[in-house]
Amino acid sequence: MTEATPQQPKKILVVSAHPEPRSLNAALAGFAVERLRAAGHEVRVSDLYAMKWKATVDADDFPDHSGDERLQVMGASERATLAGRLSPDVAEEQEKVRWSDAVILQFPMWWFSAPAILKGWIDRVFTAGFSYGPKVPPPYSESALAGRRALVSVTAGARESAFSDRGIHGRLEDVLHPLQHGLFWFTGMAPLKPFAVYGSNDLPEERFAAAKRAYGRRLDGLFTDEPVPYRTLVGGDYDHGMRLLPGVEAAGTTGLDLHVHPRG
Repeated sequence: MTEATPQQPKKILVVSAHPEPRSLNAALAGFAVERLRAAGHEVRVSDLYAMKWKATVDADDFPDHSGDERLQVMGASERATLAGRLSPDVAEEQEKVRWSDAVILQFPMWWFSAPAILKGWIDRVFTAGFSYGPKVPPPYSESALAGRRALVSVTAGARESAFSDRGIHGRLEDVLHPLQHGLFWFTGMAPLKPFAVYGSNDLPEERFAAAKRAYGRRLDGLFTDEPVPYRTLVGGDYDHGMRLLPGVEAAGTTGLDLHVHPRG
């Protein structure tokens, strides 16, 4: 492995979600940790399966919630967050996100989404008052978690052509839009173009070596590559109903591409 030119040291959180420690995903997560540390960065890891992470939001996340009251999750999570009274496992993961300059999510694509355990990490950790809500800056701009970068590293069993503009699965950017735009950018993090390993169910050694080289280049550019230029909510492109104003897009732009700035 060619070591990256040392940058100013940064802090990176790697969140890994695969049940098998000998899996391709575990190997990619381990490679990322090694590569980033070799570049002088500080890395922390949340291996969700090894942690036996609880994936469901419930009243146990909010120790002060009275069982006599109806659980209204947004309100309960905001009160618990602002009071410093979340369950200890959630509070610890929030501290890791606050600590980080970048977050990397490593996971296999299952049914066109993240594994349930990773979705549960998102549901429980990104509480109101921490990452969204009236007590923090508005979304889709310099929001609660602004100043951080974010990278999705995903494996998919399908071939790359199936995740193309005319591919039957749709473009990878569209499939991952809920994470890229709806999680990262909503909370102010700057998402980079996703990294993907296709045909991952049977990956020969030479293709794994090529994947590591490609991933290494992406990791080296974690703090220098240009993020996806999503439009800001407060930049004048949207009306008060959060609807894109007519005529601000390039001619012929449709679908989710409407929310990417054409000058990006």
